[in-house]
Amino acid sequence: MPTDSTAEIAREERRSGWRTIRRVGPYLWPEGQAWVKRRVVIALGFLLLAKLIAVGTPILYKRAVDSLSGEVPDLMLGAVGLTVAYGLARLMNVGFQQLRDAVFARVGQRALRRLALETFTHIHRLSLRYHITRKTGGLSRIIERGVKGVEFLLRFLLFSVGPLIIELLLVAGVLFVLFDVWYLAVVAVTIALYVWFTFKVTEWRVRLRRTMNEQDTDANQKAIDSLLNFETVKYFGAETREAARYDAAMRGYEAAAVKTNTSLAMLNFGQSLLITSGLVIVMVMAALGVQAGDLTVGDFVMVNAYMIQITMPLNFLGTVYREIRQSLVDMGQMFELLDQKQDVTDTPGAPPIQVTGGVVEFDHVAFGYDEERSILKGVSLRVGAGQNVALVGPSGSGKSTIGRLLFRFYDVQDGAIRIDGQDLREVTQQSLHAAIGVVPQDTVLFNDTIRYNIAYGRDGASEAEIVAAAQAAQIHAFIESLPEGYDTQVGERGLKLSGGEKQRVGIARTLLKNPPILLLDEATSALDTETEAEIQTALKRAGEGRTVITIAHRLSTIADADRIVVLEKGEVVEQGTHEALLARGGRYAQLWARQQAERDAA
Repeated sequence: MPTDSTAEIAREERRSGWRTIRRVGPYLWPEGQAWVKRRVVIALGFLLLAKLIAVGTPILYKRAVDSLSGEVPDLMLGAVGLTVAYGLARLMNVGFQQLRDAVFARVGQRALRRLALETFTHIHRLSLRYHITRKTGGLSRIIERGVKGVEFLLRFLLFSVGPLIIELLLVAGVLFVLFDVWYLAVVAVTIALYVWFTFKVTEWRVRLRRTMNEQDTDANQKAIDSLLNFETVKYFGAETREAARYDAAMRGYEAAAVKTNTSLAMLNFGQSLLITSGLVIVMVMAALGVQAGDLTVGDFVMVNAYMIQITMPLNFLGTVYREIRQSLVDMGQMFELLDQKQDVTDTPGAPPIQVTGGVVEFDHVAFGYDEERSILKGVSLRVGAGQNVALVGPSGSGKSTIGRLLFRFYDVQDGAIRIDGQDLREVTQQSLHAAIGVVPQDTVLFNDTIRYNIAYGRDGASEAEIVAAAQAAQIHAFIESLPEGYDTQVGERGLKLSGGEKQRVGIARTLLKNPPILLLDEATSALDTETEAEIQTALKRAGEGRTVITIAHRLSTIADADRIVVLEKGEVVEQGTHEALLARGGRYAQLWARQQAERDAA
């Protein structure tokens, strides 16, 4: 017997299922889309015609059999004519079903496309905080299974369960009118028991299937995580360890899959037992009626035809019900994703940012990624138009956080950030992102050509502009030396290029964007000294005529900055030029001396 908690979970799942179905409804009956509504109505009309013909077909079969058994006059003509009519009826049944599918196909595919696009767009709107806490593999599976769930629900709920109910009602009416109430009673009891048994067992199987899906998602996440960290796995000789980790996840999937398959065998046997029992009882009643002279042989054949006609779709009821339940669960997860609130949103009616000079101001900014740990504690600094200001400090001092707040990946918790006097929270995110170019520590490239990755900086850029950006980033000569030039594939995350080459492509991409404000987030810290020097030249050229904020680890790279701001524990401890800070002998001088000693030792 189910416990109270299990029953409550089942009730909540049913409520969630109905909510999900209501969410899908507007995609099938959208406001202002008359052509969609017309197609839905026409498809349902073809569905009804197909079912009326399907229910009438066994009557033609009965009369053909009666003709052949000599119970009606004009034996051969009647039998041949009725047999041809029977064949035509079957053909029309199939034809109307195919017409129904053809008419509805565009409606269903449009709904899928709109849902997939809405989900994809929404995910890109969600904050960096959400993406950091979610696993990409699991996220992609939720979207994939959710869209497939919508497709299954549309196909089976509308064209399997709905037609089955119509057909059962029509057959019940025929049995009641042409025979007597006992035939209807036996069929009704059989179907009721069948549906009850199917739903009960399938409810149990849905829980097993959910466990199997969780194990599948877990295994998929581990596989993707391992493959994304392919080089790290090799560095530590961890292939066996990764295989064992993946196998442990697959072992859980295997156990859940075995239970699922075993329960399916039990479901199939139970369904067969119930259907066969009902079929035998009805056929015995019909046989007795023929022996008593109350029914003809054609009646016996017609009853058999109706029983087979309704049992065939019933055989799939368990699978359809389980898949519909699973589809509702998968769709529910996708709609939960759509219901995720954005941490960072545009103020209603917010105007685009107007960058006239590029003055960036942090006014007593306080921020922490969680309530227990504060990262920035009242940071104030001003970057003048066209200035190059460097942020330095030990790890955890808040340098990269300042960059993320400037790009508005997060909103400040106290204070304000302004560009040319405009609070970032009062302008649109799209215009803000267009105004800031970022060269990160590790440039991640799309698995496409070098041309595509540079052109990503500005949609619609011409070939001449792409080449000019590559020349400015000092990578054009390298690209030209490649056999395929700008059409060279860079591999997943740009792994076919070296670190310096990727950084230059990233710089070219940012130069093509041509933003008034440039954020260099430790753009050379992962490179060797020689490559770093070459990249620094490209970065200086990129910064000409722009406001530049440089987050630096190696102090030698920012010695010529207009101003250096030293952060420690989320506070500005000192600022000034390189020479002034060295002369002061404070925190910057200590960091400089330590790095110089490390370089000399190396």
